[in-house]
Amino acid sequence: MSNRVVITGMGIWSCLGTTLDEVRDALYQGKCGVIFSQERKDAGFLSALCTDVPKPNLKPYVDRNMRKFMPEEAQYAYMATRQALENAKMDQDYLDAHEVGLIYGNDSVAEATMDALDKFRNLGNTLACGSGAIFQSMNSTVTMNLACLFHLKGINLTASAACASGSQSIGLGYLLIKDGLQDTVICGGAQENNMYCVASFDGINAFSKRNDDPKHASRPFDRDRDGLVPGGGAATVILESYESAVKRGAPILGEVLGWGFSGNGAHISTPNVEGPARSLQLAIEHAGVDPREIGYVNAHATSTRAGDGREAEAIARVFGDYKVPVTSTKGQTGHEMWMAGASEMVYTMLMMKNGFIAGNLNFENADEHTNCINIIPETVETKFNMFLSNSFGFGGTNSSLVVKDL
Repeated sequence: MSNRVVITGMGIWSCLGTTLDEVRDALYQGKCGVIFSQERKDAGFLSALCTDVPKPNLKPYVDRNMRKFMPEEAQYAYMATRQALENAKMDQDYLDAHEVGLIYGNDSVAEATMDALDKFRNLGNTLACGSGAIFQSMNSTVTMNLACLFHLKGINLTASAACASGSQSIGLGYLLIKDGLQDTVICGGAQENNMYCVASFDGINAFSKRNDDPKHASRPFDRDRDGLVPGGGAATVILESYESAVKRGAPILGEVLGWGFSGNGAHISTPNVEGPARSLQLAIEHAGVDPREIGYVNAHATSTRAGDGREAEAIARVFGDYKVPVTSTKGQTGHEMWMAGASEMVYTMLMMKNGFIAGNLNFENADEHTNCINIIPETVETKFNMFLSNSFGFGGTNSSLVVKDL
């Protein structure tokens, strides 16, 4: 069995906005969600940069007993999933009557774990952790909460693959539907946005030091990039078999044509060219398309020296003399980490459906590694009906998705 896999709904909660319309407009206008955080500066961070993600109010939707199980990232994911289900015209009656699956990307829970253990150490009693602590602190906190809140009865799985987690969740959902094991899978990625979750990143000098110029700090592919800016939030994508979508009269936004994945098999944090290139090549082969049919590449590029350069070389290797348009939306959003693969799927879908490519913010000059690809510096109005989205993570985990407009 080989089912067609389509996207029928999307939801987003990010520094660019908390509705699809807000995020579409922010992308088009080149809005940047990066800010300077005095809290992080006072706490001893080398880089006091982060993104401004609104705190959701769950009180109208989730009762107090359930909220105590939900850390920050699960709250973001709940709001994004509410939106996506509404966008897909999929109500609770439908979820109750069908076996709907859930695969969500999340690779750590820092603040909730720290809070519970601090209470234990300070009071010398495990009861101080609280009854919600274990459910908040597990990597699977997002999927366990969403599955219970929406009464989901299909697969319940957390994709834990560093900064490829959100993309891997979509790839896994695609495979399950393609092979006929599920009709519908809710996919996505979530990332907490507090300072505790990224303190160790700051300690290894991973972040930009442009503390006096937040809006220009995240500069993917640019010659003067000096590190990433951490971000957070959540994004949800509803995947469904084409037959299921048609049967229920669902809006069909696009079709997932192929998923590529690979491991670098090398250094735990320093990327290479070969691993990402294999991921791109496999995605294109699995999609059964010619590279020249792809009208745009949403790059992983996080604004780091090695990562951006090696991804550029991988793209150039796979696409050859075809200068496919390339941007990284991380100039606007910072690096949304476990969320990024899912949010960048939403960002790119919004571009494709609305006829534009958001410019690669803060790209001014290429260097000897990034000058081999066609980077679009400013928003352009253009039609494209197929794209490839990259996500790469620590440990050398790579994921690439090919999606077509419908």
